[in-house]
Amino acid sequence: MAGTLDQVMPSPIRIEEDEQENIARIKELKAQYGERVIVLAHHYQRLGVHACGDVTGDSYALCKAAANTGKARDIIFCGVRFMVTSAATLCRNDQQVYHPDRNAGCPMADMANLPQVLRSWLELGEFVDTRQVIPVVYMNSDLDLKAFCGERNGIVCTSSNARKVFDWSFARGKKIFFFPDEHLGRNTANAYGIARDEIILWDPHQVHGGHSAQAIEKARVILWKGYCHVHTRYTVDMVHEVRARHPGIKIVVHPECTEDVVKIADAVGSTNFIQEYVRKMKPGDKVAIGTEVNMIHRMSVQNPDRLVIPIVRSLCPNMFKISTRDLRDCLEQLDTWEPVKVDPREQHFAKLALDNMLACAG
Repeated sequence: MAGTLDQVMPSPIRIEEDEQENIARIKELKAQYGERVIVLAHHYQRLGVHACGDVTGDSYALCKAAANTGKARDIIFCGVRFMVTSAATLCRNDQQVYHPDRNAGCPMADMANLPQVLRSWLELGEFVDTRQVIPVVYMNSDLDLKAFCGERNGIVCTSSNARKVFDWSFARGKKIFFFPDEHLGRNTANAYGIARDEIILWDPHQVHGGHSAQAIEKARVILWKGYCHVHTRYTVDMVHEVRARHPGIKIVVHPECTEDVVKIADAVGSTNFIQEYVRKMKPGDKVAIGTEVNMIHRMSVQNPDRLVIPIVRSLCPNMFKISTRDLRDCLEQLDTWEPVKVDPREQHFAKLALDNMLACAG
């Protein structure tokens, strides 16, 4: 029998009374702006912010939405910085993108910077022909790294399309240089059937990533040493514990989780995949999920006839920075709110990598 949220998730995240006031005002402002404004909200946003989104989804879905926003002139993006700059890259010249809180960054995106990547690329070139290496950058990265890939015939990847991106890359080269999330890269390489000795972990703080010439020459997938704090919180022991507490429960995790957790899960996929998995569950079914807690909480509220719980609570503090108050302020001050600006050269090359992603994923 499905338990209530209060039984399995102490101190749940709710839409509080002041948020209700903000949401009402946001709806009023959106009605005033009409087709001029569109609000994009990531699945990890707070319950109230997510409820205000005209389009909601994972980073891939929102990336596509930013490229096809119809008549909207102003795009309000409720997500973290790398998503917002990608939207600003893909939108039309007559459009502006606004971020309700510019302090909402991403620690994983900060684990790879352009000087490090350029140096690593040169070091790779000491042992292999980099014309046969396809740079694949995860969406969770700064725009200059997307531009790096675009300039070298590379591609952007998300958790929704990683397998297709591997297909695309191996059709064009012999090796993949994947950054900055080692876990999505490793889990995708494992599912793709790449041998363990053909996958290496590149440490940018060591010469040649900490590898010999032979290891680099043999590798088909070169992974950057980076990770997501939210998803690496989950451990095998946590999975065993939740299975012991709830016999018969299914475990569904995001591919940014560690390899050992992914191996024992019942299903693995992007946030869109996880949402669809929950939607298809039958009344009374049970699932414990390994991803950001705001999304899990929302699915639990939306599906009271089934048990939807986190393996453990894991919050993305940067996604949580954006509140309904921030969104309301942005809309109320839209004519003076500073739009997101991107460097024209970075935009040009980053768009090549993003367009490659959109084209290969369909």
